[in-house]
Formats: sequence, structure tokens, C-alpha cells
Amino acid sequence: MTLKRLQLDYGHYFTLRVILSTNVSQLNNGSVSQCSAPVQSDQPIMEIEHPVLPSIAVKAAEFQGKRVANRFLSNLQEAYFVYRQNVNSLTTLKGIAQESAIDVKEFLQDIRSKECAKSFQSDLSISCEMEIDQFPSIVFFSGNIEDEGIKISGTYSYEIYEHVLSEMLGESLEKQAPPDVEYLLDHFTSLSSKEIAMYYNMHEKQVEYEMKKKYLQREVDRVVVGGITKWKSLK
Repeated sequence: MTLKRLQLDYGHYFTLRVILSTNVSQLNNGSVSQCSAPVQSDQPIMEIEHPVLPSIAVKAAEFQGKRVANRFLSNLQEAYFVYRQNVNSLTTLKGIAQESAIDVKEFLQDIRSKECAKSFQSDLSISCEMEIDQFPSIVFFSGNIEDEGIKISGTYSYEIYEHVLSEMLGESLEKQAPPDVEYLLDHFTSLSSKEIAMYYNMHEKQVEYEMKKKYLQREVDRVVVGGITKWKSLK
């Protein structure tokens, strides 16, 4: 939620670009070459599994627009971290694409294209140039191309990123007015009661009460996984 909150509070100060990467050892598995090989039947495609596939799938989703790619990435993360699905499987990735309301036929074509492979290779090159060796990492750049970026490897508190952003800009930050919860769910696909409570500085039980009213009015969907309540937009 830290990065999401930073976007919501200070998105008018910066543009976020997601750079994908992977362990180099994973690229040594020859089966990844199947992703760019022409396949006549749909069945062999769906049998493909590889640790690099999730990253390539996000690049394929990007060909259908940034908003679509963000929705796909959010659903991909949820599938892995919440539902513990095998996201290395192309079958799973196809299902995530369907859930993300993107053109699945185009997605499956793009994921095997040379253009998609080149786009992913470009991300790997950027990661290498920035000496990214820990995930996740965030690199802050100012508007002056001559200034060096500030790299933060690992995860830290919201206040740390807030401080770095303020230092980069050389000024005090002013938060944007908080959007309504419908905007949040539309922008981030799904959020837990805890995440919503943190952003609006509310008690989690109060969030549950308000969101249940929206659920009964069929404005949102409610999913409980492992004791965690997640809310999704029905749009």
C-alpha cells in the first residue's frame, strides 16, 4: 500500500514507471524460447510454464495501454500473493487477462512476439544500468537529466519515500485531496479493508461497515481469502 498511497497523495509531483526484472539464472532455462516460437495449436501454448512469463505477460498487457497494464499487474499480484496461484503458467496468465477485461487473443499473440521480448529486454538493460540487485527497488530521478538518481533498495516506511521525494524537489509537499473509495477501487482493482483504513485514517471496523453497505447496494464485490477481506469494483 505504501507506493499506492504515495501515488494518491503526491501523484501530481511525479510519474511512475514500472521496470520489470528477474534473476539472471531464470533466463538460462531454454524453455523460455518457446514464448517467442510460432505455435499452431492453442493446447501446446497453454502448457508453457516459466518463471519469466509473468514479467513478459505484463509487457504484453502494456501493448493494450497503461491503464490495462496496471489493472493486469494488480490482478497478477493478487493472484500470486493472495490466492497463491501458479503465475508461471500461461494458463493462469490467460485467466488473469480475462479477469482484467483485456483482449485475450491479442494478449496471447503479443506475449509470443519479438516486440514483447525486446520490450522486456529493454527493462533488463535498464535494471543492469541502474545496478538493481534487490527487489523491489525504487529509483527517484529529478527533471534535470544531469542529476544522479537516488536508489532505495528494499521496502521502507511511507515517510522515508515522502522525505526523499521532498528532498528531490527541494520543497515541502502538498497532498492531493483524497479521492472517493470508488476511484481507489477502479484505479487499483482491489484493496483490503486494512489498506482503505490506512489511507483514510479510519478504523478497520468502520471501513468494513461502510463497505458492506456498498456491497449490499451492489456497488462493490467482497472477497475473503485467508481471513483478509478484499473489495473490488464491479465496473
